[in-house]
Amino acid sequence: MTKHSVTNLPVGPAGAMAQPHRAPTTASNYAKRSERSAPATRWVLLALGTGTMLFAVGGRWDIAAAAWIFPVLLLRFTRLSRVWTGTLWIWLAHIVAAVFWVQESAIGFSLVVITGLTALAALQTLPFLADRLLVERLRPAVAALAFPAGVAAGEFLITVLSPFGTAYGSLAVTQYGDLPLLQVISITGPWGIGFLIAYFASTVNRIWQRPSWHSGVVYGVVLLTVVLAGGARLALSPPTGATVRIAGVSPSRTVTDALQATLSRFADGATGIASAPASEVEPSMNAVENDLLASTRREAAAGAKIVVWPEEALKTQESHESAAIAAAQGQARRSRIYLEIGVRVYSTTAPAHGRDEAVLIDPGGKVLWTYQKAHPIPGSEKFDPGDGRVPVVDTPYGRIANVICYDADFPAMMHTRADIMLVPSHDWKEYGGPHTEKASLRAIDSGYSLIRQDAQGVATAYDNEGHVLATTDAFTTGRQTMVAYVPTHGVTTVYDRIGDAFAWLCLTGVIALTFTALARTWRRTAATTGTHPDSSAA
Repeated sequence: MTKHSVTNLPVGPAGAMAQPHRAPTTASNYAKRSERSAPATRWVLLALGTGTMLFAVGGRWDIAAAAWIFPVLLLRFTRLSRVWTGTLWIWLAHIVAAVFWVQESAIGFSLVVITGLTALAALQTLPFLADRLLVERLRPAVAALAFPAGVAAGEFLITVLSPFGTAYGSLAVTQYGDLPLLQVISITGPWGIGFLIAYFASTVNRIWQRPSWHSGVVYGVVLLTVVLAGGARLALSPPTGATVRIAGVSPSRTVTDALQATLSRFADGATGIASAPASEVEPSMNAVENDLLASTRREAAAGAKIVVWPEEALKTQESHESAAIAAAQGQARRSRIYLEIGVRVYSTTAPAHGRDEAVLIDPGGKVLWTYQKAHPIPGSEKFDPGDGRVPVVDTPYGRIANVICYDADFPAMMHTRADIMLVPSHDWKEYGGPHTEKASLRAIDSGYSLIRQDAQGVATAYDNEGHVLATTDAFTTGRQTMVAYVPTHGVTTVYDRIGDAFAWLCLTGVIALTFTALARTWRRTAATTGTHPDSSAA
């Protein structure tokens, strides 16, 4: 504690000796005392918080409870630490978590990935810094909102400023399956879950530092209201009405393995495949196409009205693309179905040397659209991106829309008035399941059913409340086929109407709290030094 001298005390206008100013308990003073009194505790908190965070990164080993625990521990660490040393350690903790996510998801390290995740870790650190700077400069009830608003705003900014979307950095995906809680994203978008989790952390830390049951009651009421309202939505407004049978089909493992063996012979990748003699690649490509057409006939005969192929299901050289699509058109016409095919086109045109497309064909054999993937995976896919305009068409089975795989990680792009969203995808074993779970959030926040046919992952159909209608794992069967009866009418959600208003409100709130804290600090300093207008001589 700082000692105050009683010499040279200010004298008031009446000649009376003014009382010595008592220095407020600032965050800096509190942290210095805490560092001296419990140094070991701080490092235990940092270690436990970092370790727990590894299981809340949107990967295959996520534990829902971990997402609620790690912010409590790391926030406590920063409040017991000096500003910049604590901030640096939190940044390093987030870098460790990001590296863990890359490793467990088998994404592979590249300069783009490493640079991107380091920057994201810095952005994820800012809410901790904001809390550390503001918590002792604002009234407790107001200060408790700084951290949750910062977390929600940070998650939102990741999708705006980075090419990673919600693939990394969104706490909402860690709560997959908790449908009563997740219904709040139909109002706030996924940022509402991050806000609630961070609000829990700031509330626990407030009680931890200065016991106040009032703050616990306030948070309990907020969380209980969200969960009860979500449960009521599930119970009172379930998807009802007509359904349509949709089948997702992937080529058999036998023909895909044979094609992969053929393509792997070209050391220069897409460039070599595009320029290879047709006789070297077309037999394997045609075998996959014929397998898909046979599966399509089978599912149409069984009653499917819409059939979806996965992303890049059909691989073809550019010169053969028209013929490949024509074969699919003929099948759609004969089976009287809507058929969406994923096409990987190998082109000799540099630098992309290809396109990633989804083609929707109607029962008359007409191509309704050829959509190009708008968000190639950073550091992995080199396709020229599409324009990002989500195509929509009215059908007897509702309004059908379409994106491709990674596009669904960008909530703003997915704001589309549709009843059924088709998401052909192509992942890999370690990431297919988590990536499909991330996409399920778009069904809830945007109010449509979502069909994600994933050739190298988990294919799943969701209704507009996030219920699983059907699911299959490509790695547990030699022929992945998913069949679901899907509601033909979606809903218009609050989030669909107001967009990211909640996220912008949180961002604005952080800025407003910062200026409020600065103003209070200035007034306090002015009063201490006697320069405040209220302290001037009469």
